Amino acid sequence: MSTSERLIKIDQAVQVIRALIKQQPKVGLILGSGLGSLAEDIQDAVRIPYRDIPHWAISTVQGHKGQLVCGNLEGQEVLIMQGRIHYYEGYSMKEVTFPVRVMQRLGIQTLIVTNAAGGINPDYEAGDLMLITDHINLIGMAGNTPLRGENMDEFGERFPDMSQVYDRQLCCLTRKVSQKLNIPLREGVYICLAGPSFETPADIRFLHQMGVDAVGMSTVPEVTVARHGKQRVLGISSITNKASHDGEKAADHKEVMEVGQIIVPKLSALLRGILKEIDHA
Repeated sequence: MSTSERLIKIDQAVQVIRALIKQQPKVGLILGSGLGSLAEDIQDAVRIPYRDIPHWAISTVQGHKGQLVCGNLEGQEVLIMQGRIHYYEGYSMKEVTFPVRVMQRLGIQTLIVTNAAGGINPDYEAGDLMLITDHINLIGMAGNTPLRGENMDEFGERFPDMSQVYDRQLCCLTRKVSQKLNIPLREGVYICLAGPSFETPADIRFLHQMGVDAVGMSTVPEVTVARHGKQRVLGISSITNKASHDGEKAADHKEVMEVGQIIVPKLSALLRGILKEIDHA
């Protein structure tokens, strides 16, 4: 598909969304597995099922409701993805990141991404929150990047800089808010694997040696496209399970969902605090 054809599809989705919302959203949020309840608190909310948006892929994973929610949260006009699309669902990287392109065409300049992740760092426990300070794009290193193919000059240059992926001022704000609210906050490196299988003990040991603190199956493709389009990015992982280095403990999605619900109050409070002060970051 040519760049012009891709742009037409993006703009068709934008037109449908603009026709349904009155607000001009400033901040986009992508909520991970089990974390969608924050969208229920939006004031003056307009809810748009993904199936009603042209060319928007449908989320098929439990815990991902599959709708856009636009409205006001803590004084900010926000657009929340209540559930994301994953590469392992059979979609291409461009389909996975299509919503980020739509947000960029809507004029959203700040993107906050959350995810459920396994804790690789031995010090991490299920229920922790981790500020993502950097990531390893292992899938992209192997060539499976959403930026592969003809560059979309309307959004950014051919070779985007990735030396400061996660906005330092937004990271500082997040630390400040977590201290103010007395919410413990880890910091570390996230890696995205293709999934959908969980990792073997040998995988976990390998990732630990690489310097990875948390592992998941999302976020990096979306963030790559966000930075290509010059958006400011903040990333927060919910550590929903402790990855097993020795194979003694099995991982399953049910645990991810259950721990995710425990984390929700902390993450919601943190995100609310960030939105209250984000204009000053």
